[in-house]
Amino acid sequence: MWLRSASGKNSPNFKIITVKILKITGKIVAVLLILILAAGTYVKTALPNTGPAPELKIERTTARLDRGKYLANHVAVCMDCHSTRDWSRLAGPMTENNFGGGGEKFDQTMGFPGKFFAPNITPYKLADWTDGEIFRAVTTGVNKEGKALFPVMGYHRFGQLDKEDIYSIIAYIRELPEVKNDVPVSEADFPVNFIINTMPKEASFTTIPSEQDQVAYGKYLITATGCIECHSMTDKGSVIAGTELGGGMEFGSPNGVVRSPNITMHKTTGIGSWTKESFVQRFKAYADSGYVAPKLNPGDLNSPMPWTMYGGMKERDLEAIYAYLNTVKPIEHHVVRFEKSK
Repeated sequence: MWLRSASGKNSPNFKIITVKILKITGKIVAVLLILILAAGTYVKTALPNTGPAPELKIERTTARLDRGKYLANHVAVCMDCHSTRDWSRLAGPMTENNFGGGGEKFDQTMGFPGKFFAPNITPYKLADWTDGEIFRAVTTGVNKEGKALFPVMGYHRFGQLDKEDIYSIIAYIRELPEVKNDVPVSEADFPVNFIINTMPKEASFTTIPSEQDQVAYGKYLITATGCIECHSMTDKGSVIAGTELGGGMEFGSPNGVVRSPNITMHKTTGIGSWTKESFVQRFKAYADSGYVAPKLNPGDLNSPMPWTMYGGMKERDLEAIYAYLNTVKPIEHHVVRFEKSK
């Protein structure tokens, strides 16, 4: 009886050991909380850190303005997100007003971790930004105030392009007509409001390949257009390795879910049966002067693909993209494109 009592829960030794364990546990929890608080403070105050905005004064030459107009409207399609699209029509063509004035919303109903608004990129908002500050925002994801941009803005891929192409885009948007439109401030949900500060990174620029090297040039264009970002499976905003260009990214809407198609050259689940001519024509059909995007019926699902903008891409550029896609490993992935809400 004495032995059982001495070794039981009511024994002095058991109570002493329990108190010691609780004290040690309390200290460990306290240390962990301090570390978490310190890490959170660091992420919020010290990041992002991609370096200061460079000292730049970009000359607005005719060549740059022409190149920038082409890239911003038909390749990188900056004007797609930073304008207003008419979602009552197929593929949401741009409306005639608010060109570059921003305001397009990307929120939780579309699968985003917060409410993000495309900013106004006309001189109405960028007049007091230096060329270097715009350059840093476009290529590293850090704005004039040093705050991180959510990567619905494709700064990760723009930072892989030729600097001269970025200069051309900046020269072009500097010449946009002023649009007086004040856009709401973007807000990320927890914990992305902390994580977002870790997302910007320094650019790793490349040199634009020769157009004669179709595959390399096509790969460069794929980076500029952002095909991989939309035509892959994603997890928490990041592309899942091994699914690149295989389709399946979900675009939520009040009416249901739209998924991006598989654009690898798989014969049955991708575009392996397409000829170069049919691939090019798939885009150029939307550039026809007589094309008018059809109206949708209430409740219909829409395609987020900005066909009318990509339709303005040069045929040789589309052919280069097709040539590059032929070098990508085909992925067998049947995508259910449209799934209406029940």
